[in-house]
Amino acid sequence: MSGVQDQLEIKFRLTDGSDIGPKTFPAATSVATLKENVLALWPKEKENGPRTLKDVKLISAGKILENNRTVGECWSPLCDIPGGVTTMHVVVQASSVEKGSECGAGKDDEIGNLRI
Repeated sequence: MSGVQDQLEIKFRLTDGSDIGPKTFPAATSVATLKENVLALWPKEKENGPRTLKDVKLISAGKILENNRTVGECWSPLCDIPGGVTTMHVVVQASSVEKGSECGAGKDDEIGNLRI
């Protein structure tokens, strides 16, 4: 992990422009653990919050981060300033049960949803 800091300060930008954090994480922290933090720290007053880890997508440097990767592996020297705060964007994707329960929901209705 040469060139990567041992600790990274990360803030999570929500779709309405508000932030969770910043908070410091070890470089060995998994993306799944970051998502758990987002779930735990999600503002209670916000509607349509995530219910599970699968509902949360984290985006950094234009890439959707995979759960099994670590913060250090996702760190980008081009986009993240050493010693600065890294901003990760949070996208909440409705669970498939919710999508399927809507009237007329189907494959054609998924155009506006984030696909992986």
